[in-house]
Amino acid sequence: MLSKRYSFIKALPVWAAGREREMNLTVNFTATLPKTTAGADVVLALAASCTYEIFVNGDFLAAGPARCAHGFFRVDEFDLGKLLQDREENILEIRVAGYYTNCFMTLQQPSFLCAEVRSGGNVLRWTAPEAGDFTGKVFAPKVQKVQRYCIQRPFVECYDYSKEDDGAALTLALSPAGTFLERGVPYGDFSRIEVQSQLAFGKAAVTDRAPSYMGGITDMAPIWDTFSVEELETCTTWDAEKLNFVPEDQTVKPWMPGTHLPANTYGVYDMGREVTGMIGLTVTCKEPVTIYALFDELLQEDATHPVDFVRLYTSSVVVWHLPAGTHRLLTAEPYSFRYLQLVSLEGACIVDDLYMRGYTFRAIPSKKFQDPDVQKIYDAAIETFRQNVVDIYMDCPHRERAGWLCDSFFTSRVEHLLTGEVPVERNFLEHFLLPDSFAHLPDGMLPMCYPSDHRDGKFIPNWAMWYVVELEEYLGRTGDRELVDAAKGKMYDLLTYFRRFENEFGLLENLESWVLLEHSRASEFTQDVNFPSNFLYGAMKKSMGTLYGDDALYREGETLLKTARDMALSTGSVFFSDNAVRKDGKLVVTQGVCSEVCQYYAFYFGAASPEQNPELYRILIEDFGPQRKEVNPWPNVYYANAFIGNYLRLDLLWRWGLRERLLEEIKGYFTFMTDRTGTLWEVDLPTHSCNHGFASYVAVWLSDFSN
Repeated sequence: MLSKRYSFIKALPVWAAGREREMNLTVNFTATLPKTTAGADVVLALAASCTYEIFVNGDFLAAGPARCAHGFFRVDEFDLGKLLQDREENILEIRVAGYYTNCFMTLQQPSFLCAEVRSGGNVLRWTAPEAGDFTGKVFAPKVQKVQRYCIQRPFVECYDYSKEDDGAALTLALSPAGTFLERGVPYGDFSRIEVQSQLAFGKAAVTDRAPSYMGGITDMAPIWDTFSVEELETCTTWDAEKLNFVPEDQTVKPWMPGTHLPANTYGVYDMGREVTGMIGLTVTCKEPVTIYALFDELLQEDATHPVDFVRLYTSSVVVWHLPAGTHRLLTAEPYSFRYLQLVSLEGACIVDDLYMRGYTFRAIPSKKFQDPDVQKIYDAAIETFRQNVVDIYMDCPHRERAGWLCDSFFTSRVEHLLTGEVPVERNFLEHFLLPDSFAHLPDGMLPMCYPSDHRDGKFIPNWAMWYVVELEEYLGRTGDRELVDAAKGKMYDLLTYFRRFENEFGLLENLESWVLLEHSRASEFTQDVNFPSNFLYGAMKKSMGTLYGDDALYREGETLLKTARDMALSTGSVFFSDNAVRKDGKLVVTQGVCSEVCQYYAFYFGAASPEQNPELYRILIEDFGPQRKEVNPWPNVYYANAFIGNYLRLDLLWRWGLRERLLEEIKGYFTFMTDRTGTLWEVDLPTHSCNHGFASYVAVWLSDFSN
């Protein structure tokens, strides 16, 4: 089923005249609603580029929008009636962050807001250049010229509330938008998430330490649009690097409202597990104060450096410069962390409220397990899913917030398991079909993640194959022939792209760009002929043949799998070799280059089976798994990693009905993750994201073990 078009009655897309292509400009749109609307049927409909937050009489309502493809925008609708008060005027604010930069989280498209308030079929307020009822002003406290959060996301947040609103309303003009579509996915859960405890308190001082972190600050241009170092009004990362911390009290105690932070002190706070949302706090100060919020998923062992805010090559820092008074603060963007360090500089303050405004999928009822370790892993899988699935399937909710293929193959199964439906998957898959083409990518190729910009021309050919395999499963889950048929042209264009790389054996050879299997050494052995890629290619052809009744293509896929199987085993080893290289015009299978994940690809996509490869099957069952790094009888077989080798392995154990072994290995792979963050990780070390959407797939296996 394809998304339906949406038509506003009166609203037109507007922005500050002539500034729709200005980077990191935040505009506050305000409208007053009359007393007569209180309690009535009042609906706010809006679309925006890039992101927004809605406030009614100063109270947070929602954030959005649901993302879509280039030239398409999804429309959100919110019921305002119950929020409006019986008073002369109710104030509606829509704060829109127009980033206009290329990244993986949002699209580089002209900024705009298109909004109207309706009641009983009548339009009460609407955006328009002249006749509209919304006033637009630059949100003065937000510092515009700051560094990016990271390559994959737009700009950091820094606020200076000493900057007064000059009262001047912007001249609003029509801004380019595109085609409006219905939202199509459930709305997010914006419930409050409370801080659990204070872990430490100490002194903070500003030093003259030279900055060391350069990622995303000095090395961005020309591929990534950002402000040059010379343009920056401030660089909060470098400022935070100058801070020196001396711990004084490391007694764990409950978080208490009214916490006093004297001048030049800090507190470290624990959310209890990793959470995702907007950082909220209420601060009262009798003198000017600067507040730093530093955050990360993990707590460092060094008490003088408790929160590593650049651990993931991000600038995980928010700064507020506050004059005397009481301030209700909320970040514009969601972040993910377990640990938060608040630093108070120059002046003292009272923190009356400290929380996170969640930005997740709706609550999911938990299943019950007798084993407490299994219970923790299942709950971590549910949290990982909720934090990575709001409008699209995301890889992680912090560093990227990007919609990656391959990850989506696994997350889609979780959505179906937990809800019985897959509206997020439908939107996710549809986004790849909406544009006629993708700038900077070869004809026929799909982006590795989307919606996102890929000006550098990088793509993962393997991930496009995963799209086709997932599409076959999507049809089985939904029976949605309309979307599958809409994808047919792009699927055959993709096949045409790959045929350029088929050699005399029908195998893919010398694929372009970033050939990725997983985060392990297996991805080093991808040229000339990579067998795991060809196992996936054979599965892709079979999926297309099934989807579109193309028997010849289905047989091609079967032949390809057999050819790749026979060649990869031609050295006589029980293990599949990873690749073959071209020497003097002939393909020679590489001996001694063998990865664990290659074996899983072979079984997963039908190039191997327990019946055809009984000795390899036995070895994988008996000698591989989470214990192999301690007792390793096969040192020449390179380890698999969580993404995706360990998951393919566990899925094969599930497929083969080895329930006891599956449960044992689930605990072996994931218990240490849940103990540290309460979420599931991208890889098996804390070097990458500790909250990755595909990892929620553990819930699918564990669903068989609940009471």
